[in-house]
Amino acid sequence: MIKPMGRVADSFWRAAVYCLHPQVIGLSLLPLLVLGLLSGGLGYFFWESAVSAVRATIESWSLVEGLLKWLDSMGGQSLRTVLAPIILLCLTLPPLAALSMVLVAMLMTPSLVNLVGRRRFPSLERKRGGGFFASLMWSLGHTVVCLLLLMFSLPFWLIPPLFAVLPPLIFGWLGYRVFTFDSLADHASGPERRRMLREHRLPLMLLGLCTGYLGAAPAAIFSLGVMAIALTPVLLPLAVWLFTLVFAFSSLWFTHYTLAALQEMRREATVTPSTPLDEVMDALPANYATTPPRVEDFPPDEPVRPEAGAGMPSVPTSEGAGRSGRSAGDLRLPGH
Repeated sequence: MIKPMGRVADSFWRAAVYCLHPQVIGLSLLPLLVLGLLSGGLGYFFWESAVSAVRATIESWSLVEGLLKWLDSMGGQSLRTVLAPIILLCLTLPPLAALSMVLVAMLMTPSLVNLVGRRRFPSLERKRGGGFFASLMWSLGHTVVCLLLLMFSLPFWLIPPLFAVLPPLIFGWLGYRVFTFDSLADHASGPERRRMLREHRLPLMLLGLCTGYLGAAPAAIFSLGVMAIALTPVLLPLAVWLFTLVFAFSSLWFTHYTLAALQEMRREATVTPSTPLDEVMDALPANYATTPPRVEDFPPDEPVRPEAGAGMPSVPTSEGAGRSGRSAGDLRLPGH
């Protein structure tokens, strides 16, 4: 667990540095432009009518109307003015945040993965386990599930502790699923991606939880008072810009973590179980690809053939025997 947590911290500061890269800044303009035009247009043309519709709806509820009259008697007249915009913001910001995450995943993440892979992991093989269509369907499917969870959890947002817990958890789950898939779509195969989701589930969910809480930060600009609520059509594009920056950073964070984990997983797969492990020698890259030679792998030495006459007993010749005073025929048995 210590090693994945160290990789989480290492990926964090690397993602923060990459956010200052000119290519990352330029890529962030595309989803910002799309969402900025969308939110600005909706706020300009439909904000007032939407606020009026929400106000008319809540005033038609006798329970809410009785609560508002009690607040008026207690000096809380300003709450009646800002209640409808607050409810409309609670209904508008989650879909905008989810749409911002999907646009960052589709328009920025492939280029960010190429940038990180080219600069930090140039030798990492690209097995292309997921294409653009698979990534699109994956992101849209999980976004629909996220919006349904947000809709069903709306009644629990009235409970103060759950309001600060449920939305970040739901968006953290969405970021964990979407950014993990997109960051591995180009480099990992299908089995490798499933193994990554299984073996690194806890660190990736931690990254997703951090993404959820970072994604909730742009909503804090609407808690500055009644003036911020009144300037909602102007502040919505600013919130969209913050959403884009937060999710771009999260995409880089996931990319650095998953590619580093994928490289280590492939490196460990090349080490066979029969290979003796050595703490010093295995730190060298060559020892992950080649097996150390064994004694039985070398061919046996050929036997050395002795030279002619070497080591053979010498037979005395007749000339030598004559010089000794005896010949071969002079040999007699004793007594003859």
